[in-house]
Amino acid sequence: MKIALASDHGGYALKQAVKKYLTENGYEAVDFGTTDENSCDYPDFALVAAEAVAKGECERGIFVCTTGIGISIAANKVKGIRCALCTDATCARLTREHNDANVLALGGGIVGVNLALDIVKTFLETEFSHLEKHQRRIDKISAIEKKYMK
Repeated sequence: MKIALASDHGGYALKQAVKKYLTENGYEAVDFGTTDENSCDYPDFALVAAEAVAKGECERGIFVCTTGIGISIAANKVKGIRCALCTDATCARLTREHNDANVLALGGGIVGVNLALDIVKTFLETEFSHLEKHQRRIDKISAIEKKYMK
């Protein structure tokens, strides 16, 4: 599975740990930046990585900033992206089962490496449930996108 990675300076260290985990576990990590801890703007990296997921160039994404909030907001502006900020494995499991989220956001200043890697593992290994009620809700989200994201 090909995974798009993105971070700003506040998420750089955690992104690097996630990247190592992905590589060691047979995933292909595509790093869209940033490349160091110098101050930068998360929307720049969220945009290009989210576009790669939306176009199908990467199957999923993992994006990190200090809180995970800003980068998730930016990612969700790209049509076709369902980015979920998760702070535990239960949220990661449920967002995959219920929302078929294709991007995970993490807060580099909020979750530690061990917890983050547990969240990543759960996010990547959990499949969408395909229950009718969940698909119906995703279809309604897509309708909102169609209406407002011209």
